[in-house]
Amino acid sequence: MMVSIGGGNSRRLLAILLVWLAVSDGVLFVPFAAGDGANFDYKDALMKSLLFLEAQRSGKLPKNNRVKWRGDSALQDGQYAHIDLTGGYYDAGDNVKYGLPMAFTITTLAWATLFYKEELSAAGQLQNSIDAIKWGTDYFLKATSKHNLLWVQVGDPDADHKCWIRPENMKTPRTLYKIQEDIPGTEIAAETSAAMAAASIVFRTIDKNYTRSILNKAKWLFDFANKYKGTYDGECPFYCSYSGYQDELLWAGSWLYVATKQAKYHHFITEEAISNSVAEFNWDLKYAGAQILLTELRFKGVKGLDDFKTHADNFVCANLPDSPFHQVFITKGGLIHLRDGANMQYVTGAAFLLSVYGDLLTKHNQNVECGTSVVKPARLLEFAKQQIDYLLGKNPLDRSFMVGFGKNPPTQAHHRGASVPVLPKNFEINCGITFSKWLDKDGPNVNELTGAIVGGPDKNDYFEDKRKSSSFTEPVTYCNSLAVGPLARLSAHST
Repeated sequence: MMVSIGGGNSRRLLAILLVWLAVSDGVLFVPFAAGDGANFDYKDALMKSLLFLEAQRSGKLPKNNRVKWRGDSALQDGQYAHIDLTGGYYDAGDNVKYGLPMAFTITTLAWATLFYKEELSAAGQLQNSIDAIKWGTDYFLKATSKHNLLWVQVGDPDADHKCWIRPENMKTPRTLYKIQEDIPGTEIAAETSAAMAAASIVFRTIDKNYTRSILNKAKWLFDFANKYKGTYDGECPFYCSYSGYQDELLWAGSWLYVATKQAKYHHFITEEAISNSVAEFNWDLKYAGAQILLTELRFKGVKGLDDFKTHADNFVCANLPDSPFHQVFITKGGLIHLRDGANMQYVTGAAFLLSVYGDLLTKHNQNVECGTSVVKPARLLEFAKQQIDYLLGKNPLDRSFMVGFGKNPPTQAHHRGASVPVLPKNFEINCGITFSKWLDKDGPNVNELTGAIVGGPDKNDYFEDKRKSSSFTEPVTYCNSLAVGPLARLSAHST
């Protein structure tokens, strides 16, 4: 069933943002004017996008840590259960480690690293991307130290949100949350499986023993997710899975098939899994990603995957504003807008899938079918670029939405570590005054959260660079991981 999200038009009178619909011999296309849109320094944006992920690291930081205002944090994580759960990532501007978004961050970053390996290497960012993946998979190995048990969250979110303090100085409870046979969490287990399976391909030529370890974890996590089905609500209200777990099972099964080529996963994908046409790709809804991943296998000759090409096409048709089946709301300035609060994740998610799919279609001489209309792959790549360019500064506000990049970038990211100055380890914390002292203060953060992609503007292209306005200014790791692929592509292919 196609998800209906809304409709919209383009506003700007500049030729670079006008969308013209032309039909010639049944082919849907948009004229591309010479000099269409000034390019940005995508290589710099790519570097900074990965740098932000380093700023989100928890645990004992390595000696080559590039974010100098960050220090070691949460070094006692796991002690309540007598295990080591240090490491991993803080997902956003707070100090909780949530398993579902962390795993999605790693899965999408691994996919970008695999698909755009040459482009990342040419930009000098391949190793940084691999290191970012390993920071996540190292943590997942700790979180899966017991069979049929996955630690899915560290930190009490209620207590955490009552104290505005950097993670290096936090004193809030590091409560542990888990899923197991009698407390199932199919979404989180399957997403973690997908992350480990995708990452295993990245490390295949680097460290065979490490590859074997994380791939074995991916396999049993999938079996666990599929056998003990159920939605885990423990990460609500922040990461409630409204889409259910069928998309994560398809996603994990797809990555395991790519990683192993085992018939059991092909059987699951073609005979057991559910696949629906959707209009978005994010931490909660993975169908479109799995469908494009499986369509690549179809292009390579794997049988039984024809329906996934149809679903992948439907995703494109729902997003392109000039498609007869367009459903996604586009602001007057030309930006995808699904909902307030980290909306840029939907922008980078669409840009990533359209970039990957556009390149796949080009490579295999294929098109997208929107009913009787045919969309050339160049249109997908053009629209993906438009979304990234809006993010970087080509928008009605003439400003960047990446911290430390471009013209008039955000200075008040909703982020504890960036807004609170470096403090002594024994700093006496009075949580009651931390909000007035650091959150409510109207002024630039004391530490630049370089590379962070903030939530972005609303549906009217309005943006407020205020720390308290979290829907506009809070960054999330998965928004940046989704941006890595299209930024890598643009850094190599734009002129």
